[in-house]
Amino acid sequence: MNPRETHEPTVIEGTMSIEGQAHPDASLTPISVCRILDANLDRAREGIRIVEEWCRFGLNNAELTDTCKQMRQELGRWHSAKLRSARNTPDDPGVDLTHPREERRESVEQVLQANLCRVEEALRVLEEYGKLYHVDMGNACKQMRYQVYTLESHFLADQRQQTLKQASLYLVTSPSDRLFEIVEAALQGGLTLVQYRDKDADDVTRLNTAQKLKHLCHDYGALFILNDRVDLALAIEADGVHLGQQDVPISFARQLLGSQRIIGRSTTNPEEMRRALAEGADYVGVGPVYSTPTKAGKAAAGLEYVRYAAERCPVPWFAIGGIDMTRLPQVFDGGATRVAVVRALMEAEQPTLVTQYFLSQLAWVNRMRRRDEQG
Repeated sequence: MNPRETHEPTVIEGTMSIEGQAHPDASLTPISVCRILDANLDRAREGIRIVEEWCRFGLNNAELTDTCKQMRQELGRWHSAKLRSARNTPDDPGVDLTHPREERRESVEQVLQANLCRVEEALRVLEEYGKLYHVDMGNACKQMRYQVYTLESHFLADQRQQTLKQASLYLVTSPSDRLFEIVEAALQGGLTLVQYRDKDADDVTRLNTAQKLKHLCHDYGALFILNDRVDLALAIEADGVHLGQQDVPISFARQLLGSQRIIGRSTTNPEEMRRALAEGADYVGVGPVYSTPTKAGKAAAGLEYVRYAAERCPVPWFAIGGIDMTRLPQVFDGGATRVAVVRALMEAEQPTLVTQYFLSQLAWVNRMRRRDEQG
């Protein structure tokens, strides 16, 4: 039944009755339930509007903007004058309740995440209490809740991809007693992309460490990638996984992780890069540029492969392998605008300062590239 049709509740001795399409057992809806519906309709519409504004002005996405608008209008049709008349703001004990996290937002992503959660919770409340008000309201709100879940998945995928594209420095960790200290220091320096790599740790250790690192990265708005293990990445809801040439196919990893998570692949030559791109890698590692103990026994791919990637690779790619501050100019000359490092940060005495140095140099080379491209 269309909510435009008039099935307005009427106030009867402290309750509300819906004529025609009421609760099947009684047709009386308590005022308290109507107040719950009124408050959560407001909450859901406000949250959707905040998301809609970003779809319109931040993403310039007409389709997502229209999706939000349609949901807002659907909720508006359920928000009858009778529900509004049940409102009693002066006597509402929750008006002044707040939480420190509500007082501050660090990024657009936090604004969107907070309001998407707000909408989902409100729709769940409307779905349950709406069954006491109108037979169609619960189902309508249930369908909208699934729409919001889909919208949230889109935002998460888009947010991850945008962060990946903007990242110029990638930390690949190595075992260290100072692991958390080093990673946090690098994050404080502006790092936005971290991969946890520990080939020798047992699964319990890897799982616990990965969980802690993920929370640490997310506290700073950084992406957290897990090396090799698709199963562990799925278990801890990592932002993605990095696969070597001997690891599972990207198609298999994608089937498990879904389209919203990032999958990277190590490559050492043009043929491996072509395969990775054909399989749908979101980014690739290009190297090792120089010989490195991290890849003991593996011949360096050299700057020639870096030049190839600069000319041919359409997805984000990171030069990796033996790169430190002294070698940055050579890597830049080869065409790299993104680098991944291990020892340069994991063995640094002052990881924050080293991170800031790398980022400043990478920002400079990216500005020069853009200037040259513009002519």
